[in-house]
Amino acid sequence: MNIRRVSFDHPDAVKLNDQVQAEYAVRYGDDGDATHMDPVHFEPPNGAYLIAYDEGDAPVATGGWRVQDANEEGNRDGDAEVKRMYVIEQARGRGLARRILAALEEDARAAGRVRMVLETGDKQPEAIALYTSSGYEPCEKFGYYRHHEASRCFAKAL
Repeated sequence: MNIRRVSFDHPDAVKLNDQVQAEYAVRYGDDGDATHMDPVHFEPPNGAYLIAYDEGDAPVATGGWRVQDANEEGNRDGDAEVKRMYVIEQARGRGLARRILAALEEDARAAGRVRMVLETGDKQPEAIALYTSSGYEPCEKFGYYRHHEASRCFAKAL
C-alpha cells in the first residue's frame, strides 16, 4: 500500500467521500454526514488528508484530520479532529484504517496538536472497535452531532 497526502477535493478523495456518505446513508437511514467540511480544513499545517492506494494504484482507504480549537461545539484548544476514515469493502481487514489513523496521529502531533478527537455513530461498531483498540477513550460529545443519541465521541492524547 502506498499512502499519499492529497487535497480533500482531489478526484479520488471525492470518489471515496461519496462512497462513505452512501454507506452512512444506508447505516443511519439519512443523507450521510452533514458536518460542514471544506478542502481548506485539510491543508497543512492545519490538517491533512490521506489516501491509501493499492498495488494497481486504485484508491482503497482514506482519512483526514483538521484543526479544532475551543468552540461552541465542544472542542478544546489543541484538538485535531479525525474525519472521513473509510476503507472500501473489498480492502477491509488488511489493517489500512489502522495505518491511516497512525499516520494522521503522527502528522497532527508534528503540527503541535495535543489531542486527537473523533465522532462516530453507534451503527459503526467496527469503527468503535478500531478506535478503542488504538487507545481512544470515550469523551464528552462535541461537533455537529453532539446532541444526537447515536453519536459516540472519542479522544486520545497525542
